[in-house]
Formats: sequence, structure tokens, C-alpha cells
Amino acid sequence: MATVKLEKISKGYGKKHVLQDFTLEIRDGECFTLLGPSGCGKTVVMRMVAGFENPDEGAIFIGERQVSGVGTYSIPPEERSIGVVFQEYAVWPHMSVFENVAYPLKMQKCHKDELEKRTRTVLEMTGLGALDSRMPSQLSGGQQQRVALARALVSRPLVMLLDEPVSNLDANLREEMRFEIKELQKETGVTILYVTHDQDVALAIADRIGIMDNAGNMRQVGTPHEIYDDPVDSFVFRFMGIANFLPATRRDTGVCLDGCEVPLENRLCEGFDAVNEGGPVMAGFRPFEVDMQRRSGGVQAVVKRVALLGAMIDYRLEAGGHEIRIQQDTALALRSGGIYKEGDYCRLDFEKLRWFNRQKVEREGDRI
Repeated sequence: MATVKLEKISKGYGKKHVLQDFTLEIRDGECFTLLGPSGCGKTVVMRMVAGFENPDEGAIFIGERQVSGVGTYSIPPEERSIGVVFQEYAVWPHMSVFENVAYPLKMQKCHKDELEKRTRTVLEMTGLGALDSRMPSQLSGGQQQRVALARALVSRPLVMLLDEPVSNLDANLREEMRFEIKELQKETGVTILYVTHDQDVALAIADRIGIMDNAGNMRQVGTPHEIYDDPVDSFVFRFMGIANFLPATRRDTGVCLDGCEVPLENRLCEGFDAVNEGGPVMAGFRPFEVDMQRRSGGVQAVVKRVALLGAMIDYRLEAGGHEIRIQQDTALALRSGGIYKEGDYCRLDFEKLRWFNRQKVEREGDRI
């Protein structure tokens, strides 16, 4: 297949600068997910790779071939060996499943036998073999999305560009389709650029993830585990899921969370001093990285709200004057003393803490 490289790309519309000096490399055969809030420029990146738009500055390469560059040329989309799947399925309603999938080969004037063979192969690969004669109106949303994927794959592209392809599906179909996309990528070896704002999809299918902020800057690139578990800053930490923050201070007895005189265990304080040198510090943690205990010691909190979400309980607590969210497994909570009620007091036992500059946390709090 092919690598995709964007080198020092800039793009604007009138006075609005969407991307400035943007650089990215997608490795050969990987599924790379570009993740960021709405309006951050991730779809613009995909459209420039596709050739639907040109950069104002910089160059784009697919494999060793330059496909876009200021003052040189722009290779048209149909000559870039790409397959594109949009949020809207764009399945032609007057064509059968077979005709929809075979259409790119028909446009390439592929020999009839070769067209038949390649279309049948892709239909089987995407689970559409038995539906080849059906019309789109006879298909479910998930089946129509498979048709769009099959149509993009049939021409054997070097790169697949997927722009929110499962966002219009219900929750169960979204989960099913994201795993099917990953399996197709493994089976074909095609390089995928997947654009989304859905963290769950990105974590499920990506080999690597790139996090963009509202200004079009790339905040972090890494594996799903690196992005989720070791964020470079509070923006990435917040964007990848529910984030809690509590102020902390180093005292003579050790590092203490505000409102608690008992110092934290040493294992929780790794990285504190490096951040502390840059100013006041915030401890960051996920809702499931802390236990609620009825024993003494630790950080005291009061339950403000309880929401039973089936297999999980979602608590809103107040600790040290700050509101935080804690999530517990319902069955585990029932076995270990029951579900807390509003007004109950508890003690917090942290499993993991990350350390961030407090001023940056507060400054970036409203940017996501």
C-alpha cells in the first residue's frame, strides 16, 4: 500500500486560518484516526489528501508520489488511488448492490470478467454476497454503509479515507461496523485515514491516533493506549473522556490534595515535582480510577447525586470544594456495602493520578 505525508500544510478560508504549518505522516498499512472537536480542521485534512481541496502552502505525498503542492500541480482525485467513504452513504438509489459496488470499475472500463470477479470478491468480503440484487431501499443503514465501503475497496486503492462513516448508525450498528472496518483493514492491508470526533470509535479501530485542538494544532500522536493513559496535556486528557481535577500542594508531610491533611501515597505522586516547578498543580483522574470507601482516612467527599445506569452507577461528589464524577460497577458496589445515597459521606481511595499545570487546566477548561 502506501504512506501518506503532509508537510508544512497551511490552509485558510478568507481571513480564517484553519491549518498552519501542519505536518503528519501516516504509515504504510496502518489505520490512523484523526480525532478532534468539531471545526478543528480534521475534515479539511482529509479533503486535501483526497484532492477535493488544495493547500495554500506545503505538499502532500501518497507513497513517493507528490499529489499536491503550491506552485506545482494537483493530481485530480480519480488519479490518486484513493477510496473515500463519507458520513452520508452516497449509495445510488436506482442501482442494485452489485451495480453500486461495480460502478468504479465500470468507469475505469474494466473488462467484464474482471469486473465481475473483483466485485464478487469484495461483496463476499463485506458480507453482501447474498444481497447483490437488492436495491438500497431494501437495505438497513448498516448494510448501506457496507455497500459504500465495498465500492471504495473494489478499485484496490492505496489509501482509504473515511469521514465519520458510522455516525448515522444506531449504537449497536456503530459498534458492529467499527470492528468490521478494522477487520477489512487487516484483511486488505490498505492504509486508512479515519476522521472522527468519536473517542470510542478511535480507540477501537486505530493503530495510532492524532489529537487536534480547536486551533488546528496537533496536540499528540500515539497509540490508543498512549493517548488515553499518558496524555501530554490536560486538553488531550479532557478530550478523551470524563476528566476529574483536584488541586494539590506539596507540604512538609508530602503531597496533599486540597482539603485533605493526609498525604498521598508515594506511588501516586510520580511526576508531581516536574509539574510543580511550573506553577500550581492539578491532579487528574478518570471516574473509574478511584474507589469510594466507608472507612476513615483519605480524601473526604459528600455524595451530591446518584444515577443508576444499569451495570454502572454514576456519582457526582463534592471533594475539597470541587465537583467530581465517580463511576462504579453496580454488582461490585452491592457486594461491597451497597449503593451510596445523596448526602452520604465517603473517603476516596485513588488508583492513579496524573499531574497537570493548574493554570493550563483552568485556561483550557472551556475550549473543548
